[in-house]
Amino acid sequence: MEKTIVKAFRMQLKPGFEVEYKRRHDEIWPELSGLLVNAGLLEYYIFLDEQTLALFAFQKLKAGDTTSELAAFPIMKKWWDYMADIMDVNADNSPQAFALPEVFRL
Repeated sequence: MEKTIVKAFRMQLKPGFEVEYKRRHDEIWPELSGLLVNAGLLEYYIFLDEQTLALFAFQKLKAGDTTSELAAFPIMKKWWDYMADIMDVNADNSPQAFALPEVFRL
């Protein structure tokens, strides 16, 4: 069985953009999806807390993934620019993401 890595993090959606956030992800660009898969993403889930608008993300990655290098790709930067108006972002428009430590696994 191939070793995998699990990462979880939290991001923040701006008020009033719940439907738009889902629409944009339902229409994710194929070249971006391909880049994520090629970087080692096996599974990627994002959940919305409708009360706080916190986004909880969960990723399952191949061992040796290259997701830390995604920021160097123009299509990734283009996606960040596209999403910057509806979520909290850093100066480079990357989403503000806060790592969540694992506290339990069954």
